Amino acid sequence: MFNSENSTPAAELDKRIKKFQTHLDKNNIDGALIIQNTDLFYFAGTIQQAHLFIPADGESILMVRKSYERALKESNIKKIVPFSSPRQIPDLLLENGYRIPGVLGLETDVMPANYYFTYRECFEKSKLTDVSHFIRLVRSVKSDYEIEIIKKAAFFSDKVAKKAKELLEEGITEIEFAGKVEAEARKLGHQGIVRMRLWGSELFYGHIMAGPSAAIPSFLASPTGGPGIGQAVAQGPGFTTIQKHQPVLVDYVFAWMGYLADNTRIFSIGDLPDELIKAHRAMLDIHAMIKKEAKPGVKSGDLYEMAKETAERLGYGEHFMGVGDQRIRFVGHGIGLELDEYPFLAAGQKMALEEGMTIAVEPKLVFPGKGVVGIENTHLVGKDGLIQLTVADENIMIV
Repeated sequence: MFNSENSTPAAELDKRIKKFQTHLDKNNIDGALIIQNTDLFYFAGTIQQAHLFIPADGESILMVRKSYERALKESNIKKIVPFSSPRQIPDLLLENGYRIPGVLGLETDVMPANYYFTYRECFEKSKLTDVSHFIRLVRSVKSDYEIEIIKKAAFFSDKVAKKAKELLEEGITEIEFAGKVEAEARKLGHQGIVRMRLWGSELFYGHIMAGPSAAIPSFLASPTGGPGIGQAVAQGPGFTTIQKHQPVLVDYVFAWMGYLADNTRIFSIGDLPDELIKAHRAMLDIHAMIKKEAKPGVKSGDLYEMAKETAERLGYGEHFMGVGDQRIRFVGHGIGLELDEYPFLAAGQKMALEEGMTIAVEPKLVFPGKGVVGIENTHLVGKDGLIQLTVADENIMIV
């Protein structure tokens, strides 16, 4: 049953909308239509099938197709009306005292082309433009309200990591181990959906792979891939049996009340070879270096270059964040309602860190035929640097 205590407060929604309206006004955009689930939840507090119109100035209106009754209970937007077709939107705007926007913003980074063509017909006199960058900028800096939810997600993420050590046993398959870990996460309230913005990207909890499996590349923008259980998924845990003396990667996301915390830990049944232990310690050193250097004002791309140079100096350049052409060129990413938010700690990125951003830092080494070692934690950017939110034991956990 719906619990109104979990609703995003009206004051919180109002602050978010006002920040977005500042971008609309600066860029001479008269208003924007928000339709993607994550953005709807962020600005309206509901993912019911709806269109949220945010004018450059003034009150927003939420037009809901299904379920209108739930939207009334879930959202603290003041003006909520029912509708049955996007073609009604111009008339609904006029009926509720809005002007037809001369310039209308859309989330064209995630919007299906047929939706775009429909809006082009509906708003034939309006210029359509992309506002996704502005949405992502607003969402990149978290409020105190959001930070508290992310801290809770991080707390649960640590609990799952600790429980994984108890569940790991020799001879279990990756997929069975994953199922047991996921069951523990669900007991704690994991929402079961890990949202990503990049088209074609999808994730089910995360990656659990043992030994060589973890080093198998995949289509996903991630240093790890895994075989998956077939070509239809092509990533993550498969039917490989977990053996002694191999690194077991548990890279799982905890999703709590919409918000995410990312956490990677390495386990082993029995000791690992010294070369892998040494490599893991090197990634802990890079992680510590990034924590020290990542302060407000520092460019996100510079942090990647520091990490890459350090990995090369330590002798791990050929294995850092992948191997050969399969290597990815980042060492971290923003995280919030989606797994791939601003900022990206990636090659060439110029975005400066700001207090209130939340980022996952994930230095990893990939050794084909052997496995993956490394670490990942979720952090809050504070005024003096990173505040680590996932704090489970970072050393290789021996079972």
